[in-house]
Amino acid sequence: MSAPTSAGAAPERVQEPSRAADEAAHERTELPAGPAAPTARAATRLRPVPPGAARVTGGFWADRQRANRETAIPSGQERLESAGNLDNLRIAAGTATGEARGPIFMDSDVYKWLEAAAWEYGRQPSEELLEAQRAVTEIVAAAQQPDGYLDSVVQIEGKGRYRDLPWSHEHYCAGHLFQAAVAQVRCTGDRGLLEVAIRLGDHLVETFGEDRRHDVDGHPVAEMGLVELYRETGNRSYLELARYFVEARGHGLMDSYGKEPTYFSDRVPVREQTTVEGHAVRAVYLAAGAADVAVELEDAELLEALTRQFAHMLATKTYVTGGLGARWDWEAFGDPYELPADRAYAETCAAIGGVQWAWRMLLATGDPVYADAGERMLHNGFLAGVSLGGAEYFYVNPLQHRDGAHPDENRSPAHGRRGWFDCACCPPNIMRMLSSLDGYLATSDDDGVQLHLYASSEVTAAVGGGAARLSVETDYPWDGRVRVQVQESPEAEWTLSLRVPGWAEGATLTVDGEQQAVTAGAYATVRRVWSAGDVVELVLPMTVRLTEADERVDAVRGCVAIERGPVVYAVEQADQPDGVLVDDLRLDVSAPLETEHRPDLLAGVTVVRAGGRSPAHTAQPWPYRPATTAAAQPQPAEEAPVTAVPYFAWANRGIGPMRVWIPRADRA
Repeated sequence: MSAPTSAGAAPERVQEPSRAADEAAHERTELPAGPAAPTARAATRLRPVPPGAARVTGGFWADRQRANRETAIPSGQERLESAGNLDNLRIAAGTATGEARGPIFMDSDVYKWLEAAAWEYGRQPSEELLEAQRAVTEIVAAAQQPDGYLDSVVQIEGKGRYRDLPWSHEHYCAGHLFQAAVAQVRCTGDRGLLEVAIRLGDHLVETFGEDRRHDVDGHPVAEMGLVELYRETGNRSYLELARYFVEARGHGLMDSYGKEPTYFSDRVPVREQTTVEGHAVRAVYLAAGAADVAVELEDAELLEALTRQFAHMLATKTYVTGGLGARWDWEAFGDPYELPADRAYAETCAAIGGVQWAWRMLLATGDPVYADAGERMLHNGFLAGVSLGGAEYFYVNPLQHRDGAHPDENRSPAHGRRGWFDCACCPPNIMRMLSSLDGYLATSDDDGVQLHLYASSEVTAAVGGGAARLSVETDYPWDGRVRVQVQESPEAEWTLSLRVPGWAEGATLTVDGEQQAVTAGAYATVRRVWSAGDVVELVLPMTVRLTEADERVDAVRGCVAIERGPVVYAVEQADQPDGVLVDDLRLDVSAPLETEHRPDLLAGVTVVRAGGRSPAHTAQPWPYRPATTAAAQPQPAEEAPVTAVPYFAWANRGIGPMRVWIPRADRA
């Protein structure tokens, strides 16, 4: 199958296989692969399963994917029309007239939507979805210039290519196009968008590099896209250009434009970095692309640098929700332990980039710390960005929303969830994350199958010279019981590995009726010759946990957060007794913690109930008082039962006060 071509499209050409492509051909994966699937020769511990080989079949994530398919993706295409993204491409193609609309990176939203539609088609084929992809692909192809260049806003404005790479996002748009094209050919077989991507990739190879134009885009993502294009086509020049873009950073290229380099991930060479800094989305996209380069080139030094950076990010710059980015100014990471709750930026796209980086590090190392991090980001920092209905969004994800907060600029959560944004990077990014989520459930290696994310699902993987087919039943994240049944297995030994999250102290594994304790923060493994009907059951304790931050996180000192399983909780005004304001709540940490599953609430959630107090506050002319050296005395307060709901579900009943970090009642 191929996408229809437009009269305005650049003529198709058949690319002769290069010598590099011939040399790399044997490195490609044997089967079509899902997101970030390394080649067979890449230095990875784990391999993703092919598209369709892992599929969510019910429960928590199936509900989110259903909303994404039925509501978000169709409305996303409508928004691309009404916001002008598709018209920009038509104008660039000469099939329409007018001025460019929107930010300079408008094309990237089209490509993220195309990627979402492709993965969604791979999950559940639909002629309507296929035709929608083909129609949008035709618009994209028509706008491409004869030499392969493609960027609608730059083409319409006519001021010249690559004039201001720090801000023009030309490579950024290209990277998202590459990712969409690879997803489309893997899931549908259509090559229309891939041919566009190849022409654009060839143009970039001919234009940039160590012996060509020495420059990088201000917003990384081309690195990931180029590696994916290499993996699909076998053309090694794309991998080499990705390597160049990674290595060129940190050597003053932004200085030549008069730009401060930190924001653009250009202050320190990637190999020398010890942490993440600057614009959060840029930083994690660059790190994910560098991880792709590291495994494909078997570059242990580069991978070790990324290991250091990820560890420091987790230790000092990650919110309890998995959110990334502490500053509204420049959408940036802050200093170590600079993690304000009320002014948290925690952009939804940063959580997505964090998941992408964590996944690549998991594939490279097999270390479950990356699966734990990705799970936290997915269930909290990412999922808070989309409504339960699927088509209203948060760009910014604070951990506290005050009473009387004023809605100012477009991104402010004080507006409530919104259907789109002037800068609409997050909505189509959410769509592609949900559509590709099945690919993050499981991996395989020469020894067996590994389950990383728990959902009712079916998983098929190549093991022991044959195929193992598994069925997973669970009500996770509300219930910690995960039942895995072998449906089919080769007649050979192989190992089934189930991730035991770091929070799951006391977890047990039952095999053949025998229960055994397993270690939190590791994989529970069973190696044997499996038969159809064999069952393994993992039970993760879902005890409510009260969490304190490191004392260096000044903004939440003296506060606690509520967690249960992988879910972080928040207190929202809608759930509190009359007369009790969330801003005033104090949590009684000595009171019992109770849970109740509420199928009638917020599409079905487990709530946590705790004891609390609500101090009486009166208006004061000056909000400060003398300190005392005596032991702090609790302020007079009324008893106030506290109800907490999952953080991801807040603001689905209107906007109002909310907080994740709650002051302790035993501290004045």
